[in-house]
Amino acid sequence: MAILPIRIYGEPVLRKRAKEITLMDEKIQRLASEMLGTLRNAGGIGLSANQVGEELRVFVVDRSLFQTDDSPLIIINPEIVDTHGEQTEEEGCLSIPGTYADVTRPLELTVKGIDLNEKEIIVEAKGLLSRVLAHEIDHLNGILFIDHLSSIKRKLLSKKLKKLSTR
Repeated sequence: MAILPIRIYGEPVLRKRAKEITLMDEKIQRLASEMLGTLRNAGGIGLSANQVGEELRVFVVDRSLFQTDDSPLIIINPEIVDTHGEQTEEEGCLSIPGTYADVTRPLELTVKGIDLNEKEIIVEAKGLLSRVLAHEIDHLNGILFIDHLSSIKRKLLSKKLKKLSTR
């Protein structure tokens, strides 16, 4: 299984809306497997396809890092269908290394999508899992966590972000 290079802030693929997956084939299966290996190698919780250069609507979550269920969560063509409440916590991102900021996300959310067997899945999430799912779906829409920050906070990060984008 290959470890894929993680795209870093400034790379255009991170700002593009990913395309829906219409054909489940070996390529998608392999991509999901390699994304999971890449995620675990990087020590992250979630990873979207555009973070590894693929403009496809799929993400993986390593639930073993924060739940008793250690099976990976792989959602294809995910969409948020319901949200409740708010939570503000510190967030980071494998594509923006070394950068952390408080971001407000839904406290609870429901995500609908399909799994690798083309079966519909519905995930009802709270707390950290809710945050991770919202973060990954944002990625698939070309949105980064820093986009949720005030202009003042973004300005404070501008030197660091500029340095990342010129790597």
